[in-house]
Amino acid sequence: MTEPATETRLPTSRPAPAAKPFRFHTSLILQESTGLRAATLPTLLKLLRSVPESSIYHHTHHFLLQHQYLTPEPSNDFAYWVSEVLGEEALGERLASLDILEHATLQSLRATLVGTIEDCLTHHPAVRLKFVSEGEEFFFVKSRHVIMPTRHTASTLAEFARALSKVSLHSLYFHIFDARLRVGRPTNDFAIWLNEQLGLHELAADIAKLDPYAHTLETLRSLLLTLVQHELDRQNARHGLSS
Repeated sequence: MTEPATETRLPTSRPAPAAKPFRFHTSLILQESTGLRAATLPTLLKLLRSVPESSIYHHTHHFLLQHQYLTPEPSNDFAYWVSEVLGEEALGERLASLDILEHATLQSLRATLVGTIEDCLTHHPAVRLKFVSEGEEFFFVKSRHVIMPTRHTASTLAEFARALSKVSLHSLYFHIFDARLRVGRPTNDFAIWLNEQLGLHELAADIAKLDPYAHTLETLRSLLLTLVQHELDRQNARHGLSS
């Protein structure tokens, strides 16, 4: 009797490269004064309703780059001024505890800031009478972004990992923090590309779950590289390939 032929399975090839390579960008953030300032909480509230979104962005995000090595990150500027300058610690704590990650748009973030202060003024009307001295006012500043491409691109996951280890912290900031507000989605550029171009849905979901506000930028880079390397190891094991 003839022995049945044994099927020989050859290692499959590496996953196909992305049709649309990932281009890493960076941004230069320029700060401009709006000429607006508040010495009282009611004035702060009034201006919060009307200042440009770029000012809301500046006062809730600029510290992430300025204090990128501190954990936990400093609070937003509104919380600091209300607590440390105006002396309203309870409201300051409420503003500091706002979860910025919950907001995919600056309009939503603005509405939450406004609502929190309105609630305080409604229940504690005496706060309306408090004011700060000249020079201690809250000065509204806005951020203007100049976006520039870097020399780093990636068509495969391995290329993505190499580029991710080399790009500047400003580039990481752009693709992680700016992306959520720029595209109006509760995720970042990395997760979108990995999901849509490489079809790595689980990896994209894991990256999207990272809380960028809970880590320094260098720690975020390490976490991202760890997730990507785990996926590369898994692919190599599945396809019988060496790293």
